Amino acid sequence: MPLFFFRISNGRYSGCSEQGTECVDRDAAWKEMTSVCAGMAAGISRKLQENSEWQMELLDEGRQPVFRIRIVAETFD
Repeated sequence: MPLFFFRISNGRYSGCSEQGTECVDRDAAWKEMTSVCAGMAAGISRKLQENSEWQMELLDEGRQPVFRIRIVAETFD
C-alpha cells in the first residue's frame, strides 16, 4: 500500500510527519485526511489569529502534495 505523509503549516511553522500513513488509494487517503483535519478543526479555529492561514497537506511517497485543506482568517477593513 502507498504511504502518505501529513504536512501542517501555520505562519512561520511548517512540519512534516516522519511516519507515513498507509492508504489503499487516493480516495482512502482523502478520507483519512478529512477525518484527521476534522478532529483538529475546533482547536485550530480557537487559536487562529486575524489575517492568518493554517493548512494541512497530504504528501505522496515522494513528499509531493496530493491534497491541501486550508483555513484562512481574513479581516476586512
